[in-house]
Formats: sequence, structure tokens, C-alpha cells
Amino acid sequence: MKKIDVCLSPELIKLYDLKNKVVVIVDVLRASSTMVTALANGITHIRPYSNIDACEEMRNSGYLIAGERGGDIIKGFDLGNSPLKFLQEKYFGEKLAMTTTNGTLAIKLSKGASKIIIGGMINLEAVANFINNQNKDVIIFCAGWKGKVNLEDTLFAGALVDRVSENFELECDASMVARAVYSEAKNDIIGYLKNSSHVNRLAKLGIIKDIEFCLTPDQFDIVPELDGDNIMVR
Repeated sequence: MKKIDVCLSPELIKLYDLKNKVVVIVDVLRASSTMVTALANGITHIRPYSNIDACEEMRNSGYLIAGERGGDIIKGFDLGNSPLKFLQEKYFGEKLAMTTTNGTLAIKLSKGASKIIIGGMINLEAVANFINNQNKDVIIFCAGWKGKVNLEDTLFAGALVDRVSENFELECDASMVARAVYSEAKNDIIGYLKNSSHVNRLAKLGIIKDIEFCLTPDQFDIVPELDGDNIMVR
């Protein structure tokens, strides 16, 4: 049987063998949620960067540039890291370069995997269906917060493990921990996370609507995938 595992922090990814595996990148609040929303609303592709300067240079190649550090938009960038900005379809047909505190770094650290896909609560069922149809082991890679574990990404990992449990063997205790967190939280996800560190951090920035949006499951039926340097929907 295929196996599924969870990496709870970028600091732990070096312990995982990514070769021939599908890696699901998750940064619920908010990079992966923003990527899914942007691609579902007309962005042609996203080029992720861990470096601010490299991302900013893509403006010269006709890209919109989006980025945040510590939750705040980077000065001089077109956009920050809010999925709600892409619901208007204002940017239909545009290409996007993006850098974030945690999510784009996790993508960089996943190079070497067989496939790298982008997941969040907002496309949870689509991701579950995708990995069920792959004949490969899976690692759910939680972007966390500056190397530390965070609750919302762990909760997503548990939700995904729960949805595919009939088709996968749990690789290690991290998968069991994440599933237990989801089991406790699933009836009131927003309420469960209200005291979590990153929710409080973002709430102080006045983006409660972003939080609620990112925690609402199954809004989009797409699975973004890294193809070369670009994230797109095939």
C-alpha cells in the first residue's frame, strides 16, 4: 500500500527522502491559499521565489509581483499575500511572481520530489482525489512559521490524511498527530484556531476575512502543480 507522511516544519524536511514522492505544499495562512485562488481566477501561472530581489526583478519580464514578509505586503510590490485580491478576476490572463515568508521557501526545499503540488483547505477534496490517483507515496509538507510548527498547516495535514486513509498507510507518528488534531478541530475549525499564534498575528493586521476564507474547505476544484519554474493548473 502507498504511504503518507507529514513533515511538520521546514526544519525537518532534511530528514525526508523526497525522491519518487508527491509532495503537497501547504501554507494555509496564506501562501498556498492565495496561489490556488489566483490560478482559479485567471492567473496563467505563478513563479515562486524565496528571495525578494529575484521576485522583484520579474516585473521587468511583465510579471505582476506579489510578496509579504511577516504578514505585511513588501513595499513597492503590486500585491501582498491576500487570496481575496484575486476573486475579482481583475488579473485574468496575467502572470504572477510571488515571494512569501514560509510558503515559497517550502517549495524551494522540495525540489527533487517526483511532483510538487499546492494544497490548502480551499482545495482539500481536489488534493485528496489527486493523490488517491497517484501511484506514489506522499509527503505533506507544512510550511509552518519561520521554521516552527504551526497549527493551521498541521490541521490541514490531518484533514488530508483523514480523507485518504483508506488508500494510504501512515508512515510515522506525525501523520497520526496531525489526524488527531483534525479530529478534535473538524466541527469548528475557525473556533479551534482562534488562539493559535499565526491567526492572532494576522488578526492584528486586520485581515480576519482572509483567515475565514482560507479556512473554508473545498472552494476550488483545482490542484496547482510545479512544472519547471512555474506553478500552474494542467
